[in-house]
Amino acid sequence: MSLTRRGFLFVLGAGAGVTLSPVMWKLTDDVSIWTQNWPWIPRLQYGPLDRKPALSKSFAGGSPIRVLTVGGRPSIALGNPDHPLSQGALSAMAAPEVQMLYRPSRIAGPLKKTAAGGHEPISWEDAAALLAEKAKEAGSSTAVITGDINGTTREVFSALLGNLGSTEMYPMPCEQQTAAMAWNGLMGGSGLPGFDIENSDCVLALGADLLESSGTPVRNAKAFSKARPMGETPKTTWIACGALKNRTAAVSDIFVAVPPGGEGIFALGLANLLIASGAWTMAPDFETFRSVAAAWTPARVQEAIGVAPEQLALVAETLKKARRPLVVPGAAPGQGGSPAAYAAGLALNVILGNVGQPGGIRPLPSLPGVVSGAMTREAMLAKDLVACLKAVAAGTKAAPKLLMVYEANPRYALPEAEAMNAALDKAGFVVSFSSFMDETAAKADLVLPNPLSIERFDDLETPYGSGFVSYTLGMPVTKPVVDAKSSADVVLGLAKKLGMDLGFSSFEAVLEAKMAAVEATPGFIAGQTTPWDAIAKGIEPVGAAVARGLKSGKAFVSVRTVGNEDVYLGASSLARIVAVKPDGLLLAPQFLLNVGTQNVALPPHNTPTIRRNELVGKDLMVSLNGQTASAAGLKAGDRVSVTSSAGSVKGRVYIDESVMPGVVSAPLGFGRTVGDEFSKGKGDNLFKVLTVTEEAGTGKPTWASVAVRIAKG
Repeated sequence: MSLTRRGFLFVLGAGAGVTLSPVMWKLTDDVSIWTQNWPWIPRLQYGPLDRKPALSKSFAGGSPIRVLTVGGRPSIALGNPDHPLSQGALSAMAAPEVQMLYRPSRIAGPLKKTAAGGHEPISWEDAAALLAEKAKEAGSSTAVITGDINGTTREVFSALLGNLGSTEMYPMPCEQQTAAMAWNGLMGGSGLPGFDIENSDCVLALGADLLESSGTPVRNAKAFSKARPMGETPKTTWIACGALKNRTAAVSDIFVAVPPGGEGIFALGLANLLIASGAWTMAPDFETFRSVAAAWTPARVQEAIGVAPEQLALVAETLKKARRPLVVPGAAPGQGGSPAAYAAGLALNVILGNVGQPGGIRPLPSLPGVVSGAMTREAMLAKDLVACLKAVAAGTKAAPKLLMVYEANPRYALPEAEAMNAALDKAGFVVSFSSFMDETAAKADLVLPNPLSIERFDDLETPYGSGFVSYTLGMPVTKPVVDAKSSADVVLGLAKKLGMDLGFSSFEAVLEAKMAAVEATPGFIAGQTTPWDAIAKGIEPVGAAVARGLKSGKAFVSVRTVGNEDVYLGASSLARIVAVKPDGLLLAPQFLLNVGTQNVALPPHNTPTIRRNELVGKDLMVSLNGQTASAAGLKAGDRVSVTSSAGSVKGRVYIDESVMPGVVSAPLGFGRTVGDEFSKGKGDNLFKVLTVTEEAGTGKPTWASVAVRIAKG
């Protein structure tokens, strides 16, 4: 049908009428108002602003923070300028703390495993009754794995175990444990080794990524920036050694490429040169140590790990000239480091004469415990989880009838992941105290969600790496947004059901007692006087109003140290240190906080921080330099498999000339099989290829030097 001129004008007039009519616009306005009132539409929060002190415990070093609240509702996490571990800055894991309240993988309430292998909701009352029944049945065959070694919650769990007749409480592998193996075990030292970076004028990071994830990275970064102000002459020289230019090495004055597992030999080579130039100590085994170090001549060091004699001499001379040199041993992956390498690094501090001195290594005492029958932190650090699970797998140790896992994900974050999972499968009844659904919680028989650290009472005692004793109180800034209960309170309730008296009815009461014990300890609330200033001046202000200071977000600190006049150098163990000669390439894992931690997967708000040398799409990026890639017949972007004797991961090649020849590097933290869309199915889990070996000389498990093969596919 054709459109006539009359018809066209009619249509035009009708359209204009509709357009000019107020009815259409009124309806549009009504729809707009209606849709804006839908109950699920996000709304701005209005009300008074406040900055409440809190504590983020999403990684081992902890982050004292302030939470900006609007009308009482948490809005954003900020650094805490009043706290010496923060000084107003945030770690990559603390920054999204508020947003993590609403993460899709949060566990909404207690869950019980079904016959089909899934989970179904269970009331807290029924969950408590079931847990009490299983604990009563298991008795002394009860074990705990904890991802938090620096909080008083560990006292509550270990006291329960003690009343059940068990001492099976294991920390997840960490740098703090390796340092304890070296300092307390191989060297006979006392206290927890701490590092006074603020007062040092020369810092050697011996394998430790101090500015990314090692120890207290926020505090370390603050010390670095204050000693090296923009446009001025640096007051501190930084030296880094490792298999690639990580975050610390990239900004250091001197970088020495050392293959994974070669840090101990590098330290002994330095000891050789330092002793030859006059370094000396009264350590009982100094003469034996001198002989051990003398065998590691510059030529032999070069043959063993490829470090040129002139590089070795440069580092030794730099340490020698410094007034306050400091060597900080570490493991870039944050776990599985070589105890011998740690001992060699700590021994360098002893022969440099800096033990207990400003700018040196500071052996720190632990704060008093308050829960009767609890294990000390030192005793807990001596418990080796990997060795335990290997014994369970081999059938030489019985699996626990009841296994409780607190803020840890051992099914994901242990070396030889497949073998460790097989050992964990032998446990009888498994309880996961986790805030998020992860690999361990997904297989647990009972899941009891723990509130996030800004929803609960918690605390932090002297994280590893700190140069001073500290205590931080964490208080809830909001009620749990899900049906979660404090794990410590659940365990106290369990003890009561079993007829045990742990001395407290609530964890808040435990922390009140802890604050009273801290107040009776020599120290002070950090404020106008910082702990590093007190160390430098040799003073310790008198403490006052400790509880009030802690509740306001400040830190209790003490600059006292433990005497170590007769500390050994670990010479008998270091005498058997050997060079690593891999059949293939060596693996250099990276622990990057923005990617996540052992027990917390990649936070949704951190996804924009992922770099193209870490993850592209859903592919793990495997970094190696051009020479190594060419020798393997690979080019950038090739899909590859990286395989060890323990397992295999897949990824794509990224050419990075900062990775030393003969080394393959990739980040830990990817490859989650459980969780939400932001982390699940992205990349591969590098823990699968980490291979455990028994270290020569120490007999301790280590995965510091893992041989791998790389091939297309």
